[in-house]
Amino acid sequence: QVQLVESGGGSVQAGGSLRLSCTYTDSSYCMAWFRQAPGKEREGVAVIYRADGRTNYADSVKGRFTISQDSAKNTLHLQMNSLQPEDTAMYYCAGDNWAFTCASGLTPGGSKGFRRWGQGTQVTVSS
Repeated sequence: QVQLVESGGGSVQAGGSLRLSCTYTDSSYCMAWFRQAPGKEREGVAVIYRADGRTNYADSVKGRFTISQDSAKNTLHLQMNSLQPEDTAMYYCAGDNWAFTCASGLTPGGSKGFRRWGQGTQVTVSS
């Protein structure tokens, strides 16, 4: 059974940094980070095409967040810098095997295309 396990969440003050990690047991073509704040829809943060390393980011995190992969360790990372209170959310790692899933992952409702999910890790940013 495919498993995705996130770690690295926590509480930081505004302007701080966190690095999330996601270990996986499969070889999804596309992997991504999503987040969901209380009362809000799940939104795409960043996606990566594992074959060639292409990445895309939500406008709200461009220049602050970096998605990367360590294929040798089957680990996905999300480096988050200059964190702001509006970044507070549960962060989820997700994977799927279709290029279209990556292409649409950051659009509204894009999470629906991903079939593999981790349990989430909480990120809280205080002002």
